[in-house]
Amino acid sequence: MKRPVEVAIYVEGGGDSTADKNALRIGMDVLLTSLKDRVRAKAWRWKLVFCGGRRAAYEKFINAREHAGSNDIVILLVDSEGPVTVDTKAAHLKQRQGDEGWDLTGVPEDHIHFMAQTMEAWIVADPEALATYYGQGFRTNALPARQNLEDEAKPNVAEKLKAATRDSKTKGEYHKIAHASQLLAKIDPTKVRARCPHAERFFTTLERLIG
Repeated sequence: MKRPVEVAIYVEGGGDSTADKNALRIGMDVLLTSLKDRVRAKAWRWKLVFCGGRRAAYEKFINAREHAGSNDIVILLVDSEGPVTVDTKAAHLKQRQGDEGWDLTGVPEDHIHFMAQTMEAWIVADPEALATYYGQGFRTNALPARQNLEDEAKPNVAEKLKAATRDSKTKGEYHKIAHASQLLAKIDPTKVRARCPHAERFFTTLERLIG
């Protein structure tokens, strides 16, 4: 019996703990519900894997491609870490210090995607969801105000998110694993797409590839 087509997304993040990776996977699974529903509607398989470090994400992605069926869709989703100033995502990764040795020869550009410059840019795209989550003491005005959050340097996103959440009476300062896993399930993907062009490209590309 022919196995169904699989859409597999390998994501940077989650550290070394299986529990932390699973928590982030559950949150991201909710954020990507519209894509997952498209896959399930076609009776295909959906696979979302948080891999820990970016090198691990790359290696698992490459391994998955080597063992994929001819119609499978295998996606790499990592932080860009900095501004993307070259024409292709593969070229950005090839020249980025720290990603030496990444061989993406033959990988379609449509199968490489960024959380630019960092996953937290997606999270701060929905201040209303954050305000509800963090409650009393949350400072919306401390968040990045620019429309295009990918123009905000990665360290700035982290610092402004910490400043906005530092005085929260219920959650305290933003914690990447404990809070991100829950926030990913609460933020509005339409707001993320509106303020993060690479997120819009990710959703649009997957919608086209899935059909």
